[in-house]
Amino acid sequence: MDVTQAVAARRSVRGFLESPVDPALLRAIAVTAARAATGGNVQPWHIDLVSGESLAALKAIMMAKLMAGETETPAYDIYPKALTAPYRDRRFGVGEALYAELGIARENKAGRRMWFARNFQFFGAPAALFCTVDRQMGPPQWADLGMYLQNVMLLAVEAGLATCAQECWAVYPDTVAAFLGTPSERMLFCGMAIGYEDLAEPANRVRSARAPAEEWLTERT
Repeated sequence: MDVTQAVAARRSVRGFLESPVDPALLRAIAVTAARAATGGNVQPWHIDLVSGESLAALKAIMMAKLMAGETETPAYDIYPKALTAPYRDRRFGVGEALYAELGIARENKAGRRMWFARNFQFFGAPAALFCTVDRQMGPPQWADLGMYLQNVMLLAVEAGLATCAQECWAVYPDTVAAFLGTPSERMLFCGMAIGYEDLAEPANRVRSARAPAEEWLTERT
């Protein structure tokens, strides 16, 4: 598989098989991904890999919190509070495409909440990654995190794995920090589900659209 194929194949998978992922493979991906571009060679990412009994324990913690209706102050705003078009429309569109594939109508609020709760079970994935960053870092270093995480996702594709990057974990930063033992000077950026795709999961039939290049690309010659 070349890079072009991996980029084209990568997508957010929301249904995984129970088949475990070799911890050595996860570590190799995490280490290789660190060749990501990083301004000034700062390398701001801190990565926790979680699988096996540890992941099962975290899933149980999150299930209990959701059942009890417990909430926390989010680490940051995942989306701007007044997101405008066309960005708002793209976000709305992919959500509606997902729920349409799942057969969950817009008025079925309970059904949508139950589906969203699957985020905090990593959609059944047997492995996960958390990315944290020192609180002194700013937007340029957060961009570095994105480049690191993209490397992880492309390397996972090459290895026959699927992923789903999950900023939703930022709404439970205290729980994640306590579980991981994250130092106070670091904040949670995101989680990521990692595993083998369940081809029978309806949610995995969704492939988000990309805007035509004419909307965002300017060429000058």
